[in-house]
Amino acid sequence: MKKEMLQFIKLNQQTPNKRKTDKRKDDFNEIYNEFINEKAKEQSSRCSQCGVPFCQIHCPLSNNIPDWLKLTAEGRIKEAYEISQSTNNMPEVCGRICPQDRLCEGNCVIEQSGHGTVTIGSIEKYITDTAWEQGWIKACAEELRKLGYQITIYDRYDRPGGLLIYGIPNFKLEKFVVERRTKLLKDSGIKFIQNFEVGKDKTLDQLREEHDTVLIATGVYKAREIKIPGQDLKNIYPAMDFLTASNKKGLGDKVDLFDNGTLNAEGKNVIVIGGGDTAMDCVRTAVRQKAKSVKCLYRRDRENMPGSAREVGNAIEEGVEFIWLTSPKRFLGKDKVEEVEINKMVLGEPDSSGRKKPVIQKGSEVKLSADLIIKSLGFDPENLPKLFNANELAVSKWGTIKIDLKTMQTNLDGVFAAGDIVRGASLVVWAIRDGRDAAIQIEKYLNNKAEKTFQAA
Repeated sequence: MKKEMLQFIKLNQQTPNKRKTDKRKDDFNEIYNEFINEKAKEQSSRCSQCGVPFCQIHCPLSNNIPDWLKLTAEGRIKEAYEISQSTNNMPEVCGRICPQDRLCEGNCVIEQSGHGTVTIGSIEKYITDTAWEQGWIKACAEELRKLGYQITIYDRYDRPGGLLIYGIPNFKLEKFVVERRTKLLKDSGIKFIQNFEVGKDKTLDQLREEHDTVLIATGVYKAREIKIPGQDLKNIYPAMDFLTASNKKGLGDKVDLFDNGTLNAEGKNVIVIGGGDTAMDCVRTAVRQKAKSVKCLYRRDRENMPGSAREVGNAIEEGVEFIWLTSPKRFLGKDKVEEVEINKMVLGEPDSSGRKKPVIQKGSEVKLSADLIIKSLGFDPENLPKLFNANELAVSKWGTIKIDLKTMQTNLDGVFAAGDIVRGASLVVWAIRDGRDAAIQIEKYLNNKAEKTFQAA
């Protein structure tokens, strides 16, 4: 073992410094400062290079984390990047928005021993940002061209990037990060067709006729509803409506619902319902929009929140009030919401997920003032067979697309599916993993088809 590693016994864990709270609340810029070269090398050297790397095992992409940490510690940044990008198509995105505290960093061996985890995400971000600055990534476009495939992406939104552009705020993922990756893909020969709706502009069958294979990777965007009295009052909106309006405004678009104050939190008492990462994006966005107050209602306690603990901590620092163990009972108001009545909860026996089930305390009702309610209760699939005018497309009882798990092919020949539309709402890192696996299966399908054609000839 080279002397550069195993420094966790001498060096304390250190993450890039956060910008001061009063400064970062005033803008949408990323909250963490960049690692400098020496700090990245120093923190990488804390890796224990353990024989069974739990960080890699708990990464959906199986990133070879110990190797690129070692290379970074030795100052071999270009080689570290080559290892990093060999398993991850978008390491600059994962380094910023992956919930490392639940994945690689949370399962780091030295974290479990009490020494504090290696700051894997921040180092991954540093490696890839260095690669962009040095121009090492530009060569990828030419390599993609050499593969010889003509790829067309049909997107119903006006910009490429989907959730990364419109669903995630700048303070977690600045838009230039997504835009430069999109440009690389365009430079590699990939064709993007925006404002395109399958089923409206062309049916799925028409796309199948025009292309050798089709991959459905639409994600899941249908907001889950909360069915309680008063749900039809004005000023109650799904999380994605709120975040999309904010992100579009940040990109310089004209957004009528933001400009007229409807989806702008400024001066309002804002209540966000939910406990996942999207809820954290909403509360922190509302803070930056100068809300009068921001409260987050969650039916379990802090330890049982599904979102990143790191993001919860950031939100608390920025002034968000979390009201744990509460559930909305009804929305109150004449025409628009004015209050939300909540019930206090207690945690009972574990449910099917293994977490303790919240139970309503009778007679525990409390009313909270509210000018804007944001629902962040998760997402379900849209009815794709109906939208795509393809009733023969098989879906599960949850509405997700059924695939052969080995080939990732649907019940329609040459039609594949991947990402949230198959597995349900999940993490970006899983979408990258699924996309990578789908590409492998599609290439196998095309090679087999070409071989059969050659044999027939």
